Amino acid sequence: MTHRVFFLNGPNANLYGLDENGTYGSESFASIDARCQRHAAALGLTLDFRQSNHEGVLVDWIQEARLHADALVINAAGLSYSSVPILDALLAFDGPIIEAHMSNIWQRESFRHHSYVSRAATGVIAGLGALGYQLAITAVAELLGQTA
Repeated sequence: MTHRVFFLNGPNANLYGLDENGTYGSESFASIDARCQRHAAALGLTLDFRQSNHEGVLVDWIQEARLHADALVINAAGLSYSSVPILDALLAFDGPIIEAHMSNIWQRESFRHHSYVSRAATGVIAGLGALGYQLAITAVAELLGQTA
């Protein structure tokens, strides 16, 4: 059985690689998507990689995942620190949830040190850039029993 994973990205993730100060690295969002798709396929997973700048869309996708995904990886980006609706939707999801952040949120501004998403997450990966996204997919595969 192939497990399906939703990988949800929040506001401004589509701008990865365009940030002049390099907080999120130099790799484009499209390149990160392709990298994650290859990695998921190598692990026997089907990956649905999405991005929205809108909180309600992310909530809708999390609710959709309840019916169509076995696990979630989420980088809610700036909504991580403010969105109770995203937290509530995540708490209704039964499978593993990995929270992923490109930057180390604990080395940044103090408002980023508390994530509502973390309350629902099985685990958190932060500060490793696009490598962290791959590690989140690996973690999901392990949690779903896809790897040996």
